[in-house]
Amino acid sequence: MLVDESDSTSIFDFNAQVTEVSISGESNAYTISTTISSPDTGCDQYADWWEIIDLEGNLIYRRILTHSHVDEQPFTRSSSNILLEHDDQVYIRVHMNNSGYTSAVQKGSIANGFSADELSTDFAENLEKVVPLPNGCAF
Repeated sequence: MLVDESDSTSIFDFNAQVTEVSISGESNAYTISTTISSPDTGCDQYADWWEIIDLEGNLIYRRILTHSHVDEQPFTRSSSNILLEHDDQVYIRVHMNNSGYTSAVQKGSIANGFSADELSTDFAENLEKVVPLPNGCAF
């Protein structure tokens, strides 16, 4: 497929990103909320999970997103009782059902907060096959 670089909807725009992270709770029982911006079009293209991984690429937590968010952009989803220590450095990234991991991530810790960073899309790509995994798209 040829892409017109002057076209603002090139294939490079079809990536999701975690744009904001907020945290509450206490050590090894945090609630983490992520705000995700993604080019969802329906079940054919949507952000199907966000996850927390350590700097070595080990999965700490994954939040499955069971449907597309075409009319809710950006959207925020939370998860509770996440096992992290105050000083653990981690990446938070999003996965698209049709294109895999995106390079835009949030990096940081509970202690120091999170900020935008870049991570190779093939970093710890083996996690795409690690459960939990989505079992379909509701809508």
